[in-house]
Amino acid sequence: MEEPAGKFIRLFDACYEDVLRYTARRVDLDTARDVTAETFLIAWRKRSVVPQADEDALPWLYGVARRVLANEKRRERRSERLVARIAADRRDRDAATVPDPGDHVAGALALTQALQALSPADQEVLQLLGWEELTVRQAAVVLGCTPATMAVRAFRAKRRFLAVLAERRLLAASDPAPAGKGKE
Repeated sequence: MEEPAGKFIRLFDACYEDVLRYTARRVDLDTARDVTAETFLIAWRKRSVVPQADEDALPWLYGVARRVLANEKRRERRSERLVARIAADRRDRDAATVPDPGDHVAGALALTQALQALSPADQEVLQLLGWEELTVRQAAVVLGCTPATMAVRAFRAKRRFLAVLAERRLLAASDPAPAGKGKE
């Protein structure tokens, strides 16, 4: 029988890059590395409940990473409030401006803005299915719901996203919906 350390090393080797990509799509790379490290620390501490099969362990790890990211975002919001209070006390400083990302990314920016127009729940569903390329069953594990519930959430999120694209004239109303992977 394989030792716990050996199982964990195998899990780490099999899933680290996927978890890092998952987190890097949501935060900057340095923070993503920290979140990924924290995710695997939690996996080590909870190794008795980590699913043994890689195809089940990865969605479980995504769920852990999702919660670590939520904690990180709460920390960032607290920091932002502190910075705002300091800035209010120091009126002599100019507000930072965001540089123009350039015309070559206009399409990507428009899609990102369209995605951000959706609720955080819809964004997460679409990111799990699109970016992470999870099946409906695997995404259900990440979000802690049944596959049937996940399928309904995915259908509704896709419909709302297409409506935003059409509203912003990024997708003509007569264009067919993009073909999905059809994974169940």
